[in-house]
Amino acid sequence: MESIALPKQPEANIGTLGHVDNGKSTLVQAISGVWTGRHSEELKRGITIRIGYADAVQYRCDLCEEPYNYYSVPVCPIHNKECEFVRAVSFIDCPGHHSLMITMLSGAALFDGAILVADARVKFPQAQDREHLEAALIMGVSRMIVAQNKIDVVDKKRALANFDEIRSYLEKVGLHNVPIVPVSAQQGVGIEALLYAMDKYIPTPKRELDKPFLMPILRSFNVNLPGTPATMIKGGVIGGSIIQGRLHVGDSIEIAPGIPSKDNPSVYEPVVTEVVSIQAGGRSVEEATSGGLIGIETSLDPALTKSDALVGDMAGEPSKLPPVWKTLEIEYSLFQKVIGVEGDVDVKQVSEKEPLVINSYTSVTSGVVVKRHGGRLTISLSKPLCAWPRDRVSISRKIGMGWRLIGYGVILG
Repeated sequence: MESIALPKQPEANIGTLGHVDNGKSTLVQAISGVWTGRHSEELKRGITIRIGYADAVQYRCDLCEEPYNYYSVPVCPIHNKECEFVRAVSFIDCPGHHSLMITMLSGAALFDGAILVADARVKFPQAQDREHLEAALIMGVSRMIVAQNKIDVVDKKRALANFDEIRSYLEKVGLHNVPIVPVSAQQGVGIEALLYAMDKYIPTPKRELDKPFLMPILRSFNVNLPGTPATMIKGGVIGGSIIQGRLHVGDSIEIAPGIPSKDNPSVYEPVVTEVVSIQAGGRSVEEATSGGLIGIETSLDPALTKSDALVGDMAGEPSKLPPVWKTLEIEYSLFQKVIGVEGDVDVKQVSEKEPLVINSYTSVTSGVVVKRHGGRLTISLSKPLCAWPRDRVSISRKIGMGWRLIGYGVILG
């Protein structure tokens, strides 16, 4: 999480989707000033590997004409006048490479809306454009914008043709009212209109603040540098986005499925810890609510949270977490065609003893089909997951060198 303090805590999570070379991270940087690829391998390769984060602010100038009256800075560059604060948002920048589709699904679980970034130079959709779009729809992401990027490196004829390609495909999949905003992320062109579209088409959803606190864990880490004196060691940190309720410094939270038992590593035990501090919007806060990404320092041994060890777990009010499933029974539906691969590849029926990957919220776990009967699957999971009955899960199968999205299911209680 960035250390730059925002005027207010972020209200909404906006994901970025699309093919690996479409410029998602560059677009987020154009809006927020933050390059989301901080991991060393990301910096070397110039692509997003892990889920990236950036906070940004939307301001509105009452003197500028719509849709060019929104800015990410507090002073209008045209009229040199202070703008009206609209809201703060958190970007969740998902990797676009086909081999990282499972990582993308984990981030999509927290989206309130999404920006699908398209490349004007190539025919839309590319394989990962289709895969990301379908995945977002599976995860229930209905609020969406398309940013038609790289218009600065094509001529008018190609830009218009690409615009028509995007519109035609969106209508084909039933997304008739999704706005398409031409931009150049590299040159900062069209950003004002994109911010306008974000405000109009990805509104802040109504939050269930009266329900018990619940947060899927998207990151976990040890913030202590090597050589830190024992008296100054901070507890383990978890990060994510609250999906319901409120969290306060000093609260007790439970994390499930938790950690492997010392006696039997295949058995997981939930852990209870205390909230030591909360970071939201680049500052310390006493209370956090749904919307935006937060970091929570706990009283846990940082060895338990290092290297994303608790990613996929659920944090919540003790004794009020969803059930933990070691064996999952789901009603399932398969796509007709494999998404994310070139060509026309049919999705074959799932068979018993077949290995699959299941995504639920931020959890990614492998499993083996132990029974298929009618429209139901019984799957034995390698690592349990925490979810409510009737929650959706996505289903991926090993095809070629990677795991491909082939369908979805609903958990049966």
